[in-house]
Amino acid sequence: MQVVVEQEEDGRWIAEIEAVPGALAYGATRDEAVAKVEALVLRVLADRLDNGEPAPELGQFFAAA
Repeated sequence: MQVVVEQEEDGRWIAEIEAVPGALAYGATRDEAVAKVEALVLRVLADRLDNGEPAPELGQFFAAA
């Protein structure tokens, strides 16, 4: 899954995974924002699997752009 990363005007970083609607996270650094959004998406995917909902293939890896 591709992680889209941008720096806000106030200096914070925002990371988003467009393949999972609503999956975005802020961090003080680029790496922190990426780590937070990756953890969020893993929780979302685990929740989907636990509830028998469709989820993307888990063999895919995150890639920061």
